Order: sequence, then structure tokens, then C-alpha cells
Amino acid sequence: MKLRVLGILSLLVVIIVVTVSSVILTSASRELTQELQINRVAALNRFAQLATDALEDNNTTQLQREMNRYSELYGEGILIHMQGQTLHSGELRDDQPQVRDALGRASLNLSDTTLDPVRAFGTGNQTISRSFGTASQVLGEVVVEVDLDVARQKLRERWLVVGVAALALGTLLLLAAARVTAWVLRPVQRLSKAVHELEATGTTSQLPEAGPPELRELSRSFTTMANTVSQSMESQRRLIADTSHQLRNPVGALRLRIDLLQLALRSEPEKAAAAEVVAELERVEGMLDGVLKLATAEHRASAGAAHADQESQNQRLSVIDPFPILQGEVERASPAAAQTGATIRLSQPPRPITIACNPEELAHMVGELLANAIKYAPAAHIEVATHPAQGGTAVVISDDGPGLPADQRAASTSRFWRAPQHNSIPGNGLGMTIVERLAEANGARLVLEDSKPHGLTVRLEFGGLRKGSDA
Repeated sequence: MKLRVLGILSLLVVIIVVTVSSVILTSASRELTQELQINRVAALNRFAQLATDALEDNNTTQLQREMNRYSELYGEGILIHMQGQTLHSGELRDDQPQVRDALGRASLNLSDTTLDPVRAFGTGNQTISRSFGTASQVLGEVVVEVDLDVARQKLRERWLVVGVAALALGTLLLLAAARVTAWVLRPVQRLSKAVHELEATGTTSQLPEAGPPELRELSRSFTTMANTVSQSMESQRRLIADTSHQLRNPVGALRLRIDLLQLALRSEPEKAAAAEVVAELERVEGMLDGVLKLATAEHRASAGAAHADQESQNQRLSVIDPFPILQGEVERASPAAAQTGATIRLSQPPRPITIACNPEELAHMVGELLANAIKYAPAAHIEVATHPAQGGTAVVISDDGPGLPADQRAASTSRFWRAPQHNSIPGNGLGMTIVERLAEANGARLVLEDSKPHGLTVRLEFGGLRKGSDA
């Protein structure tokens, strides 16, 4: 936006500077032309009077002497035609087309004393002419050559001065435009950044009141609104976390009472009914645990988004080697995998790798993904490895189970979402949501892809800190 505004203002500055410079240079050209014309017309009239006097005295010696002196002084030619004789000085001759035209107009008693405007980079000389004689008779014609080189040089010097002044003026105007644009747009840019921060994290810092009065008022209004929204979101998060936490006590007490009740039951139908109640209670406990974990993960994700740049991420997170954590989670999940007939294989990276991540949260994410693979892909072969990714490292967990269609992969990170084909398998639909939020909190990205020829591949893509021993 700043570049667009500066572009428009720069165009206006160029138009203003060029217009003002053109007016000044046109005025300078007209001034020099007028000054030169006044001087040369005075000389033309003087030589017309001298020619009249020479005719009266019948002696042109003095006239020729004056003509020669003038040509030596100004470097301009003079030609006087009178009663069959022609006097000239300098390089002006009556066989030149320009001179013939001037003599022809003067012989008709038509004075030609107007000069064309001086042009800075023009060439050639001009002529002015007039006749002399009595009121009823033309006795001769005078043609004076006008050398414009001196006037052109003066005009070029003025062009230089005006050009330097125009450049300085344009620079000052552009600097002023840049300052004014920055003054006006800086609050807008801060507001835009605050909107993105509020969208990503649910919180934002207070905007400084700067810029025009309208933008200062807008900053105050946005800060008030953002604080209200942040407080509302934080209240909702705390309500969910506190409610989940408080429900654990009555659920625990209820479980204890059911356990005691089971001891008093004798018939098989009663024991079966109690077992169903226990199963539902375990489902509620799992959901409460999932909601608490999700609330914590979303809080961490909001804090991570508030420090979204890579340098802040690296300062906030630990730089770790992920392989020992992957190894620990694989060992922990292996007994459960063996019960379902699944196998887990961990690939050793060819060289040491480091990522910026919270170790406990990485273990939580990998453990959740392994549990999903064991649960939803029984008897599958599960691969755990680290691979280079764009600008960083990916922790990859893949299986050769049934996998998920594209639409289900897209919906898998939604809260409480369960695949229709998995409804018979215990679960609360929060696992992938928690993994995604924790990945965001650690500056990573959760990606679900197809495995070939079948199965599911889950990638945790971390940016930045991949290193090798030969790096």
C-alpha cells in the first residue's frame, strides 16, 4: 500500500516539477529573445539612419566603417542596399536565400524585426530587416544578422540551474511525501499486523495512538475491541479447562461407587450391565482428558503464534535431537502394537539432526500418532523416521493400513471428528486436533498424505535447524 501511495505521489511530484520548470524555461527563453530583439532592432534603426545620412552626403565611407566595426564587435553581418549599390560587412551576402527574402520584404516597406524564440539547442542565425527613406519613397533596405549562440548559451545555463533546482525540489517533495505517507500509513500497518495477530493468537498488544486523529481514534477502538475479544476467548478456554478439571472429581467418585456396586452384583446380566456402565464412564474420562489436553495445546499454539518468526521460535524452544524421543515412544508403543499384530520400525538417520521443539510435546505428538496407527491400522507395518523437508526436517510416521480418503484426511483435525468406519473403535476424536495444535505451538506443520500402495503417512514438518555432521 505504501508503494502504491508513494507511486501516485511521485507521479504528481514529477508533473508539478516538470510543469513549473517548463514555465520558468519558457519565460527565460522569451526574456532572452526580447532582450536580444530590443538590442538588435536598435542597431538596425541606427544603421538605417546612418544610411540615410550617407545618401544625403553622398559618402558611404563612414557608413562602411561603422558596419565593419559592428561586425568585428558582435560577429554579425550587415547588408545595406541603396540606389543601386550594396554595402556589406561580415559574412552576409545578398545571394543568400534568407537575405534575399528579407530584402524583398523591406523593399515593399515591410519591416521584419521579430525574432523567433531562442531555443537552447537550436542552430543557425536569424535576420531582421527594414527599409529607410522618406515618407513617400523607399531609398534602401537594411538587413542585420542576429547571432543567437550567446543567447542559447545563456539559456542552456539557465536550463542547468533550473534542472538542478527542479531535482532538489523534486527530492524534497518526494522526501516530504514519504514522511507524510509513513505518518499516515504506519498506524494502518500496525492495525493490519494487530488484526493478523488477533486472528492467529486471540490476543494482541495495545496499539500506540499515532497518525491523523481519525486513525488514532480507530487504534483506540480496535484496542478496546481486541481486549474484549481476548478476554472472552480466554474466559471460554478457562471455562472449558476448569469444567473438565472439576468434572474429574465426581467422575472419579462415580467410578469408585460403580466398582463397589460391582462387588455386590451376583447375576451375569447385572454384571454385564455394570460393565457397560464402566465402559461409558471410561469413555467420559477419556473425553475429559482429551479436552484438558486440547485446551493446553490450544493455549500453547496461541503462545507460539504470537512468536511466529523463526528467530523467536528458536529462542523460545529447545534445540533437540529428535531420535532419542522417537526411540523412547517406539519402545513404549511396541507392546500395544504386538497385541494387535502390528510392527514398528524406527529408521536411524544417516547423520545427526536437530530441531527446535519442546521435548515433552514432541513425545506427546509422536505417542498420539503411534497410538492412532496401532488402533486404526491393526496388523500393519508402521515406519518411524526423520527426513529432510523444505527448509528443515520432517518427523514421518507411516503405515500400510487402510488409510483415509482425501476428504476424511482434511476433516481429521476437527474436534470430536471420527471416521465413519471407525465408530466401533473406542476414541474421542480429539487426538489429531491436539497433535495439530501442539505442532503449531512448536512452529511445525501437520501434513497427512497417502502411502503407496495403501496406508497413511503423517508428517510433522519442522523448519530451520536441520544439521548434519558434514555441515
